[in-house]
Amino acid sequence: MKNGLIVIFDLDGTLIDTIGDLAAAVENALSRNGFPGHSVEEYRKMVGHGIRNLVTRALPEGVSEGTIDTVLSNFVEYYTAHIDVLSRPYPGIHQLLRGLNKAGVKLAVTSNKFQAGTEMLIRRFFPDIPFVKILGNAPGLPLKPDAAVVRLAMDAAETSRGVLVGDSATDIRTAHNACIPAIAVSWGFRPKTDLEAAEAIADSVEELSNLIFEYLSGNSGLNSFDRQG
Repeated sequence: MKNGLIVIFDLDGTLIDTIGDLAAAVENALSRNGFPGHSVEEYRKMVGHGIRNLVTRALPEGVSEGTIDTVLSNFVEYYTAHIDVLSRPYPGIHQLLRGLNKAGVKLAVTSNKFQAGTEMLIRRFFPDIPFVKILGNAPGLPLKPDAAVVRLAMDAAETSRGVLVGDSATDIRTAHNACIPAIAVSWGFRPKTDLEAAEAIADSVEELSNLIFEYLSGNSGLNSFDRQG
């Protein structure tokens, strides 16, 4: 139960650049309901806390719950049909995942994106990668930064040793709530100043790979977070 390593990845802004399709789907939903839109840069600040929060932030303050429900439904309908129009894995990510898998590292995804959308993107872009868990926003499962998703992934991998890789302060808090280290990536949706609480920050996929393999070998400051017992 205590052997091996699992690397738990955030999805949006970490593995895949999804901001274009997310923005397009919200824009479509807002337009259909007569609300003004936003720039892609503004959407970078809204994403990461689940789709209901995304839609709520995009709407004017004070709208009714019924209006939020309608716009959310329109968003899901459009996004599900156009989920991979603009979205692409970040360069080098697929090779990293293959290399980690070949090295015997267990892999998982934890996202605040709705479960169906999370699974669709993983199937579309990483069909050959054997993730032990793909966890999105599903009924009964709390959103990050709750540590439940990390514990589920680690239990599935039958290990007590893990590291979480993400692009936001939410991901960092999730890792720390689960008592594992966080590696932040600077190519995602948040500015680097938001990532300073991480144990390490990777500015490239090559740097991320080096950080993970150093941790795997036991020659990293990240190893101080290894869970005991």
